[in-house]
Amino acid sequence: MRGEFLDLSGASLYYYAAGTRGSGEPIVCLHGFPASGHVWNSVVPLLPSGHRIVVLDLLGYGRSDRPLGRGVGVGAHAARVAELLDELHIDRACVVGHGMGGGIAQVLALRHPERVSRLCLVNSIAFGDGGLRARVARLARPLAPHVPPHTLGAVLRRFVQRGYTDPVRASRSIDLYLRPFAGPDGREALLEHIRAQRTDALPVAADLGRIAVPTTIVRGANDRGDPSCADLKLLRGIPGATLAVAPDARRFAPEEAPRPVADAVAALLAR
Repeated sequence: MRGEFLDLSGASLYYYAAGTRGSGEPIVCLHGFPASGHVWNSVVPLLPSGHRIVVLDLLGYGRSDRPLGRGVGVGAHAARVAELLDELHIDRACVVGHGMGGGIAQVLALRHPERVSRLCLVNSIAFGDGGLRARVARLARPLAPHVPPHTLGAVLRRFVQRGYTDPVRASRSIDLYLRPFAGPDGREALLEHIRAQRTDALPVAADLGRIAVPTTIVRGANDRGDPSCADLKLLRGIPGATLAVAPDARRFAPEEAPRPVADAVAALLAR
């Protein structure tokens, strides 16, 4: 793996590339809220050979720049991913999205259909459902501007912990994910993500019917956030979409069940 920074419209975004270039189409992995590209670390080595793999830290997450007033709704993120594909000279890719990253992947497939060859949506948000970020936003929005940074971080930590079965794994990953949100500047960045929930423009049911690429929905079998609701919306809305279940995993299936997630991507690539 090698990590690099790209300047996209004045913002520095971190990504790493893995795999081997061959005849297989590239794979682009998008994380959800409040994670980073780290969520895919155990999946990437298990993906089929012959594919160029790109893992991105979205704006405001991981090693990428803080938002600083730039858009961080799913539409803005999707536009940046399209710009990233241009910079990396990737015409079309299999886009794999987790949580909010799945929402970004849906928007990308609808607004830039020529750039998406296949979709894999892992514990993805769906229309009318902003996922974990929406639940945090509903609770935190009225009070967040008045809450000390460490308190806001503690609230977010408790929400994210519910997405894991293994508390040890959860603690290690959450420490990494919440690092960009430490201190007053970090709190402001977190507030920008929460405020973006107001303007997120997820596809609606009728829009999903226009997605014409092979699509797989993956969910963690033990997700306590009632994943069946989002799964059913996506399965009913996207023509020909199929479902794969990652056993013994909650919301963070790429970390807790990397083999089933990688197998689902491999099966999708073979379709």
